[in-house]
Amino acid sequence: MAARSDRPHAALPPGLAAQAAPAGPGPIHPGWLRVTHWLNALAVVIMATSGWRVYNAAPFFDFTFPNGITLGGWLGGALQWHFAGMWLLLANGLLYLGLNLTTGRLARKFFPVGPRGVLADLGAALRGKLSHADPRHYNQVQRLAYLFVIADITVLILSGLVLWKSVQFDTLRALLGGYEFARRIHFFAMALLVAFVAVHLAMVALVPRSLIAMIRGK
Repeated sequence: MAARSDRPHAALPPGLAAQAAPAGPGPIHPGWLRVTHWLNALAVVIMATSGWRVYNAAPFFDFTFPNGITLGGWLGGALQWHFAGMWLLLANGLLYLGLNLTTGRLARKFFPVGPRGVLADLGAALRGKLSHADPRHYNQVQRLAYLFVIADITVLILSGLVLWKSVQFDTLRALLGGYEFARRIHFFAMALLVAFVAVHLAMVALVPRSLIAMIRGK
């Protein structure tokens, strides 16, 4: 039997050794993750497009969104769609987070993450040297991005509660700087989420098998 090296990935750039490990048995993404992922995607589309129509009814910047990319047809209809998307995002988000915590996936997939590792992986990606040998392993840029999305959606939900029930959530409203400031927080949190989705889709286009894995699990 050939001797095994004690440092099988010593020649790889920082942050790539874990990704070069051979894929283990079983699906890349479990069934519950794939279901919650697509439900989250649906909720984000509903909330973003209906939210643009709501924004158009009382814009606070010098622009509005084209009606053709909004959902709801009018303010009342957009609000109904927005509330439906809100409950889907909240319920599905709690299920996603709960399963990630109870299965240990959150700690296993998203940590450790730190500035040095993020910069190393980002530099490798910009040079076209970031390995995608094992899609089960997230590089540190991916980990940071997914943790950011979890935090961003939390901000969306909290600021949305203030906009929905401002009187009932008066303490939360005060913490967010008042109703109008909460509107702006909600707007920018959604803009950041849409930007993440755009980058995410671009990465999927570069690595198409990641889409297949999220559909089939392998």
